[in-house]
Amino acid sequence: MNKYSLTILACACALLAASTAQAAGDVAAGKAKAEDCADCHGDDGKGDDKNPAIAGMSTEKFTKALQEYQNGVRTKSPKMTKEAKGLSADDVANLAAYYATLKK
Repeated sequence: MNKYSLTILACACALLAASTAQAAGDVAAGKAKAEDCADCHGDDGKGDDKNPAIAGMSTEKFTKALQEYQNGVRTKSPKMTKEAKGLSADDVANLAAYYATLKK
């Protein structure tokens, strides 16, 4: 391998590591951001008769749901659509990480 190929390989590895770390989310940041979610889903994320439980949800399922609200695939809840559209990709990853740590 030449010097140029090694540089490209190193950059690709660094980008992959960064995207994996970002996708994992920050539980503490998610907990702080979850105050808005608690209004409907409860402090423990267990929901109620009107709002679904999100505690213990896998990060993949949680992320997919929020992305579907953001891009208009899910439209059942105008409040969720509004809330989801106000979240960055980091916010979603952090919230997903946090709610995955909670017991169902």
